[in-house]
Amino acid sequence: MKRLFHSVFLAASLLFFIASCTEEQDFDQIDDLRVTPTLASGLFYLESDEETINAAGPLNSFYSQEINFEAFNEQYVAERLLEGVITYEMDNTTSKELQIIIEFLDDAGQLLDTEPFTIEANSSETWDIPYGPGGKSIDILTNTSSLRITANNLSDGTSVSSAEDPKIILRSGAQFVFQLQ
Repeated sequence: MKRLFHSVFLAASLLFFIASCTEEQDFDQIDDLRVTPTLASGLFYLESDEETINAAGPLNSFYSQEINFEAFNEQYVAERLLEGVITYEMDNTTSKELQIIIEFLDDAGQLLDTEPFTIEANSSETWDIPYGPGGKSIDILTNTSSLRITANNLSDGTSVSSAEDPKIILRSGAQFVFQLQ
């Protein structure tokens, strides 16, 4: 009888421990999960020396190019883009005042947006352009299929900077935030 009592007590204790150490699992937690990764990328790089700028002449374009920008050509990606910031960094060691114009174009070549930047001789500038909440329309980015970059000499065509290797350098990069769920 004692043995039966110990067996029942042991079984009851085991059931008590199993029941008291578990809680009901909530497998709907994925609905509360918000994943918003940030993707950073370089967009384009432009470099031109002062000799090329002078050769174009005063008040003329010394650079013009259209580049593909198909980052959001997949509808799945475009629909999940929440916001973004494009950063333009320009270093001008030439004796020229320069203007850079960046145009955002859709599939049909229609102009969606324009970003003009003017930079004085021998200076550096950085511009952050936000898209999404608090910035320009996110639709500009999601509908862009190419970028047209034009660089203009707003000065003369003869002056030369005293810098060792005078040139204009334009770097651009972007950070985009996506909603995965």
